[in-house]
Formats: sequence, C-alpha cells, structure tokens
Amino acid sequence: MAELQNVNVDEARQLIANGAFLLDVREDDEFVLGHAPEAHHIALGEVPDRVEELPKDAVIVNVCRSGGRSARAGKFLLEQGFDVVNLEGGMTAWAQSGAPLVADSGDPVIG
Repeated sequence: MAELQNVNVDEARQLIANGAFLLDVREDDEFVLGHAPEAHHIALGEVPDRVEELPKDAVIVNVCRSGGRSARAGKFLLEQGFDVVNLEGGMTAWAQSGAPLVADSGDPVIG
C-alpha cells in the first residue's frame, strides 16, 4: 500500500494547474466562509458514500482547515485506488501563502 504524501501550497497549486482535482473535506459551514476557487466540496463524513463523484484519472489534492481531516480522507481514498495527496497545513497554509480565496458571501475567511 502506498503511503499518503503531503504537498505544500506551491506544489498543490502546480498540481491543480496541471489538472488535479482539489477536494475540500471541511464541513459545510467552514467551506462557505472561504475556500479555494477550484475546490470541490465533500465533507469528510460524506466521502465514503460519494467516492463515485471523484475522478480516477486525475490526482486528487485533499484539503481541510489544517491537514488532519484531509489526511484521513486521503488514506481512505488511497485504499480505494485513487491517486491522492494531502495539502500540508490545509486552508490555513493556503490563506497564509496568499493563494486565492473565495466565499459564498462576503469576504473569505478561514477559521
């Protein structure tokens, strides 16, 4: 079994620019406050029931607030045969790096 690899924000953004699928596994209330423009949202608890929505032909970059929940999702997805990496530091690192953020309303925040 392959081990889940962590990537930093620059590596994640490069993967996304090259066609990777950004999966945000935070809860709904966290996601609407601020997320990456390219993010697809499936809360961690829903991932097992929604794996059919994920691409088998692209790298999946998992993200949460700080990297813990996305690592759990990543390990699960590896077991299901997906090509997946974890964004180290999560959306906190993403926001601190100055990478773009959007919100469903108002100014985006990561909290």
